Amino acid sequence: MTKAESRVVDLTLTGRLGLDFANTVDRPTSEHPEEFITSYSDLVRWSQHTGLLTEAEARRIRREAARRPQEANIVLEEAKSFREVIFRIFSRVAAERQPETTDLDLLNKKLSEAFSHLRVAPQKTGFRWEWAGGENRLDQMLWAVAQAAGEMLVDEEALTWLRECANPGCGWLFVDTSRNKSRRWCKMGVCGNRVKARRHYEQVKASR
Repeated sequence: MTKAESRVVDLTLTGRLGLDFANTVDRPTSEHPEEFITSYSDLVRWSQHTGLLTEAEARRIRREAARRPQEANIVLEEAKSFREVIFRIFSRVAAERQPETTDLDLLNKKLSEAFSHLRVAPQKTGFRWEWAGGENRLDQMLWAVAQAAGEMLVDEEALTWLRECANPGCGWLFVDTSRNKSRRWCKMGVCGNRVKARRHYEQVKASR
């Protein structure tokens, strides 16, 4: 396991798959955001981390990617592009702004593709949703991501408490589940402390 791969499986999850996918990159104000998915293997490891792929499914899809490396690289770039669509949509919603129509169109296009693989299947008691036809598809994990993003957009309560981390060097998205709904940071122990330390430094510097 490489350093990058070990980091992607250590990412904190929000419980909202669409947001978790958007949060696989830090978006500082500089032109060089910190990327956690640097290879197709990272994308697979993240999918395992979130429960989208089992270990057996991950092994199978890695074998497919090894046989089709060029396609795997294309899927990786498509995944990153789709991730930015999701981020732009929810970032604007968090700022109480309407998403761009072009971004919603791109999400709906991905949803249309994903839902063409969604099936109702029987189980011991009742029925369940399952994805069909994805055994050899290298982009299969993006179907569930698209579904989760769409479902969250129509969840009025979740959108009410959608936040973007107040640390300008982060940009992670989360749903504020705190009691008084005053949470400002994705993780207080990380971003909150960083911003407070930065403010303290600036105050000391100004006093001099």
